[in-house]
Amino acid sequence: MKVGLYLATQFTPDTPLGPQPANLVEQVRAARANGFSSLWAAQHFLTAPVQMLQTMPLLARLVPEAEGMQIGPNILVFPALNPVHVAEEAATMDWLSDGRFVLGLGLGYRDEEYTAFGVSLRHRAARLEEGVGLMRRLWAGERVTHRGKHFTVEDAGLALKPKQQDGPPVWIAAVVEKAIERAATLGDEWLITFYPTVKTLETQLARYREVRAAAGLPAAVDYPLCRECHVGATMAGALDAARGPLGYKYAAYASWGQDDILDSADRFDQPFDEFRPDRFLIGDEAWVKDEIERYRDALGVRHFIMRMQWPGLEQKRVLESIERLGRIVASIR
Repeated sequence: MKVGLYLATQFTPDTPLGPQPANLVEQVRAARANGFSSLWAAQHFLTAPVQMLQTMPLLARLVPEAEGMQIGPNILVFPALNPVHVAEEAATMDWLSDGRFVLGLGLGYRDEEYTAFGVSLRHRAARLEEGVGLMRRLWAGERVTHRGKHFTVEDAGLALKPKQQDGPPVWIAAVVEKAIERAATLGDEWLITFYPTVKTLETQLARYREVRAAAGLPAAVDYPLCRECHVGATMAGALDAARGPLGYKYAAYASWGQDDILDSADRFDQPFDEFRPDRFLIGDEAWVKDEIERYRDALGVRHFIMRMQWPGLEQKRVLESIERLGRIVASIR
């Protein structure tokens, strides 16, 4: 079983930004020392008043601290971007990370981001599909002529091929059934988001596996699952520490419309103690270990990607939580 650290790169408007890069470095060092296997950071644009560090520069800075770990974005708002740009950056990151780069992609959902890049939200899925295909051709090292609906390349090749022979693995995030079916055939893994319950995921994973098998593709290996996680000294202490910061985080998500496509039972504006069960891994070491084993046994998940800080949760608690989670993972192995 693998565990990854999903960095919290968003900060409240009144948070002094100066200490934050050093705090993230300290978290990555702690994660590596405690046996974590991967490192991730998200991408958004135009998040004011929320402060946010941009993904690729941050990950490039953290590559030396994450030696031996997989590293990548989780996720890039890919359809708003040009796939040539993404393919070039991914190839460079693959060399910087000694062939351990993973490219996490998703559709995105915020009007502000798409409007700023001059792209229609209606074209997200088509741009994702065309863009991934174009990137894979470019990574193969051939000179490419591509005249698609959304992108054009005229007899040109990338500045360098990635270190990994077939290019970085492409993991695609998805929430609804149609997007999950697309991820099954387009990506190397489905990057499972934070908030579906185990019951929901049982149905969704069955469909993902069915579509992948019907397409003649090999079974996925890791089934990487993102979860909010805080491991406290006691159950009550863990819940008290996470309640306010996670409430702030999901209120921000709701204000951005991230839950607009979800059923009412899954919307983010519910009280914390009603929304938490079967979604968040927040508790003491024994409880979190039991939950990780339950997810593993019920879903076949082999790679947990844990976000362990949210706006307002102090650094000391984060480092303690990372250490406790490391002990849990070591005991499960």
